[in-house]
Amino acid sequence: MQRKSYAFVPGVAVLLAAVLAGCTSGSDSDGGTDDAKPGEPSATASTAEPGRYRTLPEPCGQPGTETLNEMLPGINRLPDAEQREKAYEGVATVTYDTDRRVGCRWKDDSARGGTHRLSLDFERVVSYDTSVSDDDRAAAVFASKAEAADLPDPLSSEASASASEEASEDASEGASASASDEPSGKASGDASGSPSASASASASSVADLQPRLLDDLGDEAFVDDVLAGPTTGRHRTVTVAFRTSNVLVTVQYEVQTATAEKVPDSKEMQDTARNLAGNLVGKFGD
Repeated sequence: MQRKSYAFVPGVAVLLAAVLAGCTSGSDSDGGTDDAKPGEPSATASTAEPGRYRTLPEPCGQPGTETLNEMLPGINRLPDAEQREKAYEGVATVTYDTDRRVGCRWKDDSARGGTHRLSLDFERVVSYDTSVSDDDRAAAVFASKAEAADLPDPLSSEASASASEEASEDASEGASASASDEPSGKASGDASGSPSASASASASSVADLQPRLLDDLGDEAFVDDVLAGPTTGRHRTVTVAFRTSNVLVTVQYEVQTATAEKVPDSKEMQDTARNLAGNLVGKFGD
């Protein structure tokens, strides 16, 4: 049986070679754009800006003597000059990286005024994600810090009015009870207008001093106020935290009274802690 022969056609060979060459070049050009490894930024990806602050100030030297005397009143009454100087210097917080985090703390164990504690904490936040700026990372860390503080919702106008009305009713009942035991002229003169004014002031004070966000300190801030006890004395902790660019600052002020009957003053503690925090804004090296 005679086998069929297949002739080799040169034109066909040239055509096949051209087609194969075109496929190969197309595959090479496509592969050039996908050569980057997964997770690596492309050459056109923009890098997020670094934070404003590159260093942190030395924390123990930040509060002045006048501020320390106000917040820790027992220090300037220490009889020994060396003890006073050491108390004013404070104790630096031990950290693993002083370029990223530093702190300092002071204490006053005055027997007459109870105990007082003050601490400062400075944290410089750095983002290791090139698509996230240091500021954005710091804002996320601060948001977590505020969430952990579990700040209550701001008192609404209805809630404030309700609190004021309840306080007014309680004050009126107390005034009426007192008036029944006094001559009518004196009772009416003393009670006139005082219950409602006292109740209004009380409701306003509650709203002003509750833990809350602050809008006048750094880029964002909050104040927390926690009262514990009674034990041998009432213990109040006021925390003021704020963010400025990529730095987080925390001021913590604690007071424990010598007796359970005396309560540390919330307004006084918040005012002094906020004043100290306000003085710290901007005290960071570029």
